[in-house]
Amino acid sequence: MATPSFFSKLLRLWRHRWIDAADVRRALPPEALQRLGARVAASERRHSGEVRICIEAGLPWSYIRRGAAARERAINMFGKLRVWDTADNNGVLIYLLMAEHAIEIVADRGIDAHVSAEEWAAMAKRMAAAFREGRFEDGITQALEEVSALLVAHFPLAEGEPDRNELPDEPVVM
Repeated sequence: MATPSFFSKLLRLWRHRWIDAADVRRALPPEALQRLGARVAASERRHSGEVRICIEAGLPWSYIRRGAAARERAINMFGKLRVWDTADNNGVLIYLLMAEHAIEIVADRGIDAHVSAEEWAAMAKRMAAAFREGRFEDGITQALEEVSALLVAHFPLAEGEPDRNELPDEPVVM
């Protein structure tokens, strides 16, 4: 892989500093974030998994400086948000990096053992199609529904079993 030129590094830095929280709010206003949080809560009443949504305007300087990819940041956020810390190892992070229009889905080993890399990639591709049309809430909702269906199929709650709700339901905006 070729080393990025000075110009491409500068362009990337500019993109990550230009996009900010106001851009995130325009794409996903507070009401949309509340609806997404409610959808996460409703989803988790049907399975033992945990789903987190993280939307970030741009990468921190340390990631840009060393040329880190969005996937590295998503994996880092998977840890910071403690998605890995579920009893059944069945947490899923849906991560959106606005500055690069990057979508990453990071799944813990319990659910990842049941889902192929191609399925996760196809899910991200469908989200990207909605995002290109400016339908951010719809794209995340669709991905959430697909993740929920996988979690219900592989980690359903038994009849009458309460949801432990190990992690917060509301999306994280950075």
